[in-house]
Amino acid sequence: MKNRRDFLKQTSLIIAGGLIAPKVFSSDMMLPISGKNIGLQLYSLRDMINKSGIQTTLEAVAKIGYKNLEAAGYSDGKLYGLDPADFKKRVDDLGMKFTSSHVGHNYSKATHDEVMAWWDKTIETHHTAGASYMVQASMPVGEKSKIEDLQLYCEYFSMVGKKTAAAGIAFGYHNHTSEFKKIGDHVILDYMLDNVDKKDVFFELDVYWCQEGGANPVDYLRKYGGQFKLTHIKDEKEIGASGKMDFKSIFKQMKADKIKDWYVEIEQYTHNDALASAKESFEYLDKSGFKM
Repeated sequence: MKNRRDFLKQTSLIIAGGLIAPKVFSSDMMLPISGKNIGLQLYSLRDMINKSGIQTTLEAVAKIGYKNLEAAGYSDGKLYGLDPADFKKRVDDLGMKFTSSHVGHNYSKATHDEVMAWWDKTIETHHTAGASYMVQASMPVGEKSKIEDLQLYCEYFSMVGKKTAAAGIAFGYHNHTSEFKKIGDHVILDYMLDNVDKKDVFFELDVYWCQEGGANPVDYLRKYGGQFKLTHIKDEKEIGASGKMDFKSIFKQMKADKIKDWYVEIEQYTHNDALASAKESFEYLDKSGFKM
């Protein structure tokens, strides 16, 4: 299955223009959570963005009712081909918020200066766009790597986190399944959680990949609650469709951990229609009664 890890290695997407109105926010009672910050990782609509452009996609997302966006389309100082201020305005005009972005760069000591210069430009772009979070979603370290390689990336992410913090942006790392494998006696994700600078690096738990990796997302949230500041709400296809994910318990623990920002991500679609899947996922969460 092609996932966002592969997608983020590719170049960025296209452009467009427009406008539409949002819903209002509701209280924090046991009510449908429409308007209560239901977020969307725009990778979910990657094919639509490529075909119809970012503006048409943003309008469709706002019409469904999503409030909070995470991007996966940064390249060379632009977001989905747009200058950062322009992207921010388009999102704002539709009554949504651009809060997070998946970005990233591989690292070695030999390329330190080049990589840090890349981050300087990337941070400037996201600061202009008003992002609160920047998240790296993969790294070239896995179960066949040495523990020294993993330690180097913990140190690298800590350096990046200090840079983003100076611009008022939090830096984090997003898991797939490979982070639940081991290097020697160490579960990769656990080692990272223990060895990054906790002040400067947070984690975004992808609850589906966590479960697929053989772990329990609620257990991870409970054990490392202060370090998980974002989540990806994901299922095999549309949210809630598989019956495999215990979203009620996940949301309960997220509430206990005071996780405010989270993003639906859809990587496969039942009817080969990404927008329909995004709408079905929103409606499931909207009607769920989960406390958030």
